Amino acid sequence: MKKLSLDSFKNTELAFALKSDWDLKKAYLLFLIIKNNFVAKIATGSANLAIKLHLPIRGIVKKTVFGHFCGGESIEECQQTAQGMAKYNVGAILDYSVEGKHDEEAFDSTLRETIRTIENAKGNRNVPYAVFKPTGIGSAEIMEKVQLEHTLSEDEAAAFARIEERYDKIAKAAYDNDVRLLIDAEDTWYQETVDTLVYRMMKKYNSKRAIVFNTYQMYRWASLGNIEKAHKEAIKEGYVLGAKLVRGAYMENERERAEKHGYADPICKNKQATDDSYNGGLKYCVDNINEIELFNGSHNEESNLYLTQLMEKAGLDRDDSRIYFAQLYGMSDNITYVLSDAGYNAAKYLPYGPVQYVMPYLIRRAEENTSVEGQSSRELVLIKSELERRKKARKA
Repeated sequence: MKKLSLDSFKNTELAFALKSDWDLKKAYLLFLIIKNNFVAKIATGSANLAIKLHLPIRGIVKKTVFGHFCGGESIEECQQTAQGMAKYNVGAILDYSVEGKHDEEAFDSTLRETIRTIENAKGNRNVPYAVFKPTGIGSAEIMEKVQLEHTLSEDEAAAFARIEERYDKIAKAAYDNDVRLLIDAEDTWYQETVDTLVYRMMKKYNSKRAIVFNTYQMYRWASLGNIEKAHKEAIKEGYVLGAKLVRGAYMENERERAEKHGYADPICKNKQATDDSYNGGLKYCVDNINEIELFNGSHNEESNLYLTQLMEKAGLDRDDSRIYFAQLYGMSDNITYVLSDAGYNAAKYLPYGPVQYVMPYLIRRAEENTSVEGQSSRELVLIKSELERRKKARKA
């Protein structure tokens, strides 16, 4: 059995086995653009505006940035991508990534589509989880008011009741179809409201195994303590804790808001503190694996390697169904495919939705790639290495 090291994640032949030379050249140009913060903002902003003005660029966007980071515009369009990944034992987690629509009709539409993804995942070993984003099914403003314990108007109270109802409908569909459900994290100023709803669903549906998973953004210094507290509550109430760990995606907004409103910065003080927080979360979950199921959503090579070492030390099988590794589609293929090849459970978040409604998601992806130190540069180095390897192989 292959023993992994950091050098294992340099295997570009394995990482890009699904990509043609043309795919890699397009990806190289894309990450070259994203690497430059100013150019990325101009490019994504212009594309978003052009689509809103109904200018004929939809086809270009779909073949470039959309095609790189998304599986398609519908569940059906995602099938080919999912089947390609399945050949390498990499699962697909279909993520309906329509953002920016904040009315009751849009929330109900997302509810129905999320349930469709659950039904699509039923009995499908290549689709190991379903997922939804809380702001896709309810108002962030109302969730913030609930967290602040403000009095809701009659209409707001009714809207929040509908949010609770949507959570339950989705979680029940996951339970009835035996599909694990990931609930994404949100901003700190309404994350506690999300947490309360998620734990309520866990208590209801996680009695035998983890169906519902909460997400912990480990760049928040309080997150490790939150996992420990949630674990103790799960033991007390008799359910299995589902824990999805990510580093986090809203650092700039969090720090700016904390400074503006004069409260303590919720983000770890530096990268080392974030790494310690993340790895501490992994260790805690593995140490308590009989009561916690773990979803490791990391693009960090060291943390992924560390989790494999924790599993080995604990005597866990590489394909233990309680532990999954996952990365976003279009990023860190060197991690996903190497882990899968070594026998670990690996998957990709596969976003989808109509091009014009997924643009906010794509803009966020571009912003995250520019803000996460070295992410785009790493992708560029790997792609260039693989193109050079293929060129040499053809000459040999």
